[in-house]
Amino acid sequence: MAAVTRLIPGRSVLFVCDVQTRFRTFVHGFDHVVATGTKMFKLAKVLDLPVIVTEQNPRALGSTVPELDTSPLGSLFLGAYEKTAFSMAIPPVMELLQKHDLKSVILFGIESHVCVLQSALDLLERGYDVHVLADGISSTRKEEVPIAVERMRRAGAQITTSESAAFELQADANKPNFKFFSRIIKEEGESTTKALGGLVTSYSKL
Repeated sequence: MAAVTRLIPGRSVLFVCDVQTRFRTFVHGFDHVVATGTKMFKLAKVLDLPVIVTEQNPRALGSTVPELDTSPLGSLFLGAYEKTAFSMAIPPVMELLQKHDLKSVILFGIESHVCVLQSALDLLERGYDVHVLADGISSTRKEEVPIAVERMRRAGAQITTSESAAFELQADANKPNFKFFSRIIKEEGESTTKALGGLVTSYSKL
């Protein structure tokens, strides 16, 4: 029987892969990726989920979009890192994972077949659990997405959704934060539906 890979409360981290301004007009469903990100940022505060951001060559591709404002995260925001490597698994990021004893990576951003894929493969190779948000990844050409998703799945990544991942971390409706958690889920319901429709059902196979 295959081992079950679960998100681990207290040992999970949200990876934001290169959601930068220059990509806004080129990436399929970019606004849906951003909407999923803003929801996850709200949930991160309630779930005590740390966040790491990377930016691919920001001098050429711009900074992270302003909608993904990290200031409300406080100490949960572990930093934004410039990179030239396509993978997020660069030395300062890997050092943070070790420092904070983080095991499960929740990954979203762009592009599915380049930076997201290479990040997932590198993290898996290093022994981390990777959970890819299907309603939070995309590429310039939407046809690239299912191929990248299938490769990540075959390599051992868990393909999930933002809401599923959030409920897995919440785990119990009896926790004192559930009122705030459920409020965010309800408030973000419409954007969640749109992201699922615009990103996940835009291709036939996960």
